[in-house]
Amino acid sequence: MAVRRARAAAKPTLPIADFLVIGSGVAGLRAAIGLSRAGRVLILTKGSPAEGSSIYAQGGVAVASEEDDIALHRDDTLRAGKGLCREAAVQVLVEEGPARIHELIGWGACFDKAGEGYAFAREAAHSRDRIMRAGGDATGTEMVRALLGQARSLPQIAWRDHHFTVDLLKDGEGRCNGALVLDESSGAVRQVKARAVVLSTGGAGQIYARTTNPSVATGDGIAMAYRAGAIVEDMEFVQFHPTALYLPATPQFLLSEAMRGEGGILRNITGEAFMKRYHEMAEMAPRDIVSRAIWNEMVATSARHVYLDVTHLNPGFIRERFPTIYATCLRYDVDITEEMIPVCPSAHFMMGGAWTDTYGATSVPGLFAAGEVACSGVHGANRLASNSLLEGLVFGARAAESAADYAVRLGPSRDGAAVRKAATSMLAAEERRDQLDMEKLLNSLRRLMWAKVGIIRNREGLQPAIAQLEKWEERLKGRCQTRRELEIQNMVMVGRLVATAALQRAHSLGAHFRSDFPEELSAGWDRHIQHSTSASGAMRVV
Repeated sequence: MAVRRARAAAKPTLPIADFLVIGSGVAGLRAAIGLSRAGRVLILTKGSPAEGSSIYAQGGVAVASEEDDIALHRDDTLRAGKGLCREAAVQVLVEEGPARIHELIGWGACFDKAGEGYAFAREAAHSRDRIMRAGGDATGTEMVRALLGQARSLPQIAWRDHHFTVDLLKDGEGRCNGALVLDESSGAVRQVKARAVVLSTGGAGQIYARTTNPSVATGDGIAMAYRAGAIVEDMEFVQFHPTALYLPATPQFLLSEAMRGEGGILRNITGEAFMKRYHEMAEMAPRDIVSRAIWNEMVATSARHVYLDVTHLNPGFIRERFPTIYATCLRYDVDITEEMIPVCPSAHFMMGGAWTDTYGATSVPGLFAAGEVACSGVHGANRLASNSLLEGLVFGARAAESAADYAVRLGPSRDGAAVRKAATSMLAAEERRDQLDMEKLLNSLRRLMWAKVGIIRNREGLQPAIAQLEKWEERLKGRCQTRRELEIQNMVMVGRLVATAALQRAHSLGAHFRSDFPEELSAGWDRHIQHSTSASGAMRVV
């Protein structure tokens, strides 16, 4: 669909909004609800609201179960983050988390109970039971259901599904004042203005050959923020979930950490339980350690997977506790009550993203971010299990508060050259199109990232990876018009950001492991690696 042809067609009608929210996961929905108290809100989402990562969160949401657990939750989060968390952000997360959960319950969210109280479970690296769950292993789905219901009940919130955000717009004073949006159904492109914009587009797991993320997780928000001049931080820290279902020719599917929390055992293809050789906490060790242990076992045994074994647990308990996992595996002819489950690590969560303060403000005035697209500082070098849904609630609410305050202080906005440049770039794309197999490029990107910028990295692999990513970026300039093409362009950009940061951090820390620099405590270990664009559009280290 050519942009020129689309623009000649009738322009789509979009509601006028004070606030633009891009994305409709937990963070975006909570932000939209908060912003509805300050003005008109327009939610834009590519595809449908049900396609984001939030609904796939199985294990649960971490929240302090008692007043004295707040300090323990903070300490566990800081410990998992390997000294790179921003302590103020972590304190906000654990202190405000319980109130956000109670708020959600008031909007109709139904969490699993044990007797008169809520059922709390334990996951890896948590010092006590603090994981609330819904439907056994459908926590994200239930939280999104409740948030969607609340948001749809508010007349101040308007929705546009199947609207892909191409780029952010800025006025002549460098303030973000809207977005360039592609209507996926008609192909029409137009500017959508707003007094403030909240990014909540999720992560970028699709840059890897194996990922637990849905197909929409293409890093669009990170790429847009970076192109708009926002600082991106900690991009080298990509969390790989240890246990994703490994079955050839079947969709990749996450097997919740809670399965190990309930007693699941990891075994290599010879049947050996190996985790005690790697860490005193065995299966309950932090995710980065478990993922590397599995990777090492796969290499040592020349296997493409290991096994997660829950066959020693009560079959009735398994079916009740993990109904979604049980049903999904059974669909692929694996009865987890009788058979060990083939698993391998997969890209799962971006700890890095658009830098924000504790109220979700990025380095670009008028642009706010919450959820996985943001680097709020709560995860550091390695996210504590089940903190992501809580982060979305807490910082989605805070981003709304901050964006509303910003709008009150905002003076008159003026259009600038950046707006015209964005639109012109898309118009010119048609003139420079030639033959380029985009799906082949995407497959090559995913294989490159998995092999060279994956669980284990080194200079020998990172340097040629960056060179190749830069070549792809150059080839894609001016070519991309459809949603799919624009997504691939974003993925290549995000891949380059990850690889560049990974090369610059010449030591291991948390989820970032350098086989050529395995030591964690080297000079500068506690610094954050930040990137932004220069006036010419080139990458610069902040």
